[in-house]
Amino acid sequence: MIVEGSLSVKAVLLANNRDVLEILVDEKKIDKDTNFILAKAYESNVKVTKVKREEIDAQATGKTHGGILAMVSSRNYQQLEDCFDENAFICVLEGVEDPFNLGYALRTLYSAGCTGVLLPNRDWSYSESTILKSSAGASEYIKICLSDDLASDIRQCKKQGYTCFAAMRKDAVSYFDVDYKGPCLLAIGGEMRGLSRNVLEEIEQNIYIPYANDFRNALNASSAVAAISFEIVRQRRKS
Repeated sequence: MIVEGSLSVKAVLLANNRDVLEILVDEKKIDKDTNFILAKAYESNVKVTKVKREEIDAQATGKTHGGILAMVSSRNYQQLEDCFDENAFICVLEGVEDPFNLGYALRTLYSAGCTGVLLPNRDWSYSESTILKSSAGASEYIKICLSDDLASDIRQCKKQGYTCFAAMRKDAVSYFDVDYKGPCLLAIGGEMRGLSRNVLEEIEQNIYIPYANDFRNALNASSAVAAISFEIVRQRRKS
């Protein structure tokens, strides 16, 4: 797989969640970010090849690579147990299949201190590069677990003392009116299909985002993630 641009290349080098096989850099590229990346690559014994810009253009799929690419292996994912913490915040994302939206959600969750994300187990390799770029590198840094059975994993979290919330309007309370200060799990579904019944049956409390205007449509998943995850940040900082 090829990742493109300084942010993405820096993330795969620093996060150590995949092997970086080789870095291609424009032979004329000189700036602070590039120097940092090259220094880290040399520290990690990663092969660096300086080439003409035309060679990078020929290998890149987009036009925003900025003169730097990395050849990398597939990502190594974490186990659910790796995400447990006495004050953890775990997020389940189900049905969020657009790689741009998933990347935006992961960027927000990492910024908000999320300790782990549960995704349905599927082959994400075809969209990894897009997810990485749209998350500004956050998809490399955050812990991600691929789940064969989301409901079973939620039950495991509940056994560890997690309070579980779902962004779902039925039988819901405002997301401002619940307590996120202990270990908690937040489940958010994609705007097309939402959360599956198996997942919802495991959730203790549904929450909704109250609107300022009379608007009858759902926010997209990345917007809902932003609203709720930073309410979690606000409550935990206040406490």
